[in-house]
Amino acid sequence: MKPSTKDQVEGKYHEVKGRIKEKAGRATNNPIRESEGTDEKHRGKIQKKIGEVEKVIGS
Repeated sequence: MKPSTKDQVEGKYHEVKGRIKEKAGRATNNPIRESEGTDEKHRGKIQKKIGEVEKVIGS
């Protein structure tokens, strides 16, 4: 698997995982879990974008 594709897949995985953590934190009224989920979701989006940029550049 190309590094750009790997970044995209891992980014999407972390994005989804973060959304789940975020919603679980809201449901259990746990602001720390919600914050962790939000952070992971954003990191996943960034990683996915890096993979997209790498793909365009051709790395």
